[in-house]
Amino acid sequence: MNGKSKFLAEVDRVRQTIQLARNKRALFLIDEIFSGTNSRDRRAAAEAVVRTLVDSGAIGALSTHDMSLTEIADCEGLCGANVHMGAKDRNDPMNFDYLLKPGATREANALAIARMAGVPV
Repeated sequence: MNGKSKFLAEVDRVRQTIQLARNKRALFLIDEIFSGTNSRDRRAAAEAVVRTLVDSGAIGALSTHDMSLTEIADCEGLCGANVHMGAKDRNDPMNFDYLLKPGATREANALAIARMAGVPV
């Protein structure tokens, strides 16, 4: 990262992605965009980036655990859709069936993962 914070390094990668998308039709896959900032700023910046990429003709996907980012799919002009990986057992959210299901998930797995790792939550 050459002395850059994690967030600044990510912003630089996103900037490069936008520059590449402007030069030709592009596919973007972004995991946990702007994870180093607060939810309000993250939501606004993520929407602006996705809108810029789509306006340039790019298509792509965001993956996230931030449920507020699922609202981006419904923004005017973005033609987005939410999908999620379902769990086989509602009592064990980490037992995935690996089937892509329509809609945003209503449940986060962060606490289940933390418990599995032995973190008191």
